[in-house]
Amino acid sequence: MTTTLVVLGCAALVAVAAWTIWRRTQRVVTTPAQRAVHQALHTASLAAVPLRRGLTAEAAEAAAPHLRVLAGAEALGVADAEGRLLAWDGPATAMLEGFEEAARRAIAAQRAVLITGGEHCLIAQPLVIDTGVAVGALGMVTAGQPGPGMLGAAGEVARYACGQLELAELDASRARVDRAELRALRAQISPHFIYNALNTIASFVRTDPDRARELILEFADFTRYSFRAAGEFTVLADELRNIERYLALEQARFGDALELRLQIAPEVLGVVLPFLALQPLVENAVRHGLGGGGRGGQLSIVATDAGTDCLISVEDDGIGMDPELLRSGALDAVDTETGPARTGEAAHVGLANVDDRLRAAFGNDYGLVVETAPGAGTKVSMRVPKFRAGVRA
Repeated sequence: MTTTLVVLGCAALVAVAAWTIWRRTQRVVTTPAQRAVHQALHTASLAAVPLRRGLTAEAAEAAAPHLRVLAGAEALGVADAEGRLLAWDGPATAMLEGFEEAARRAIAAQRAVLITGGEHCLIAQPLVIDTGVAVGALGMVTAGQPGPGMLGAAGEVARYACGQLELAELDASRARVDRAELRALRAQISPHFIYNALNTIASFVRTDPDRARELILEFADFTRYSFRAAGEFTVLADELRNIERYLALEQARFGDALELRLQIAPEVLGVVLPFLALQPLVENAVRHGLGGGGRGGQLSIVATDAGTDCLISVEDDGIGMDPELLRSGALDAVDTETGPARTGEAAHVGLANVDDRLRAAFGNDYGLVVETAPGAGTKVSMRVPKFRAGVRA
């Protein structure tokens, strides 16, 4: 009985303490002014989500109700750069008829236009981004003549919308840069590799037709994957499969001189990484590390589980390079296909490209790490988070 009373007493004390903390919290954060600020910030965040996708009809439809609340308007319309209506939220539809004309005038003049009509007024505010271009307009409807407070609020809401649209343009610009870098990587897939692969296949046509057929299929799958039109990311399993195709063609050429060692933890096969992030590392290892004088060597690809990250490395026991020259960007790498190659050509543009794409996708903590020395081979490592919001294959 005593034990039961003690337990009940402790539970009661915990409940009282929790209630007291809640009441104090309510007193701290629920004054009218604080509630108003919180509500305004919450509404602004709801409007920002669709606007970050750009000024489309769908985004305008989703953002208009929240922008209307921010402006304190009876109704709000959104127009595109040509003044065409994208979305309308709220009553006061009597002002809808003149909205597009007012929007066009505001966009052309890049200043607010006020239209009166009966019991309501329409304030058309141009959406002018930092490049000086009007990308659209907002129309806010008020009851009666708007005062200075309403005019100021209309201008601030328009500026807020412009800020979100500028961020959307930055996102789109980054995506365009990523696509351009990916096209550059594809262009760097060595024409000498393609030439040598076809020559290798041709050499088997008469002596081993079945092997020639297998290599043709590997070559077709390799090129199909490398030049696919899908997204900017892939999973490690698909990237490794394409590398296996590449190495099958190279091993057919080098024979036993090229030794491959794979050590892949099964739990990281689904990790998402930039498309063609491993291909340049492996091709550099084969062409610039192992292929000198046809000597061949060992190539190791290792992917391990490291808690929240996946660690991936590509290592060869080839000729290596001078790390100081690599850091300075003045390295002359030995290209076994074409002779010496300056940094910025096939060898190291690919490494810089992959490094930039990793940092853009995951942050500056996720770039490439290169360990090398003349005659000591080269090891290139990357760390990839197992999960990153917004990054998916």
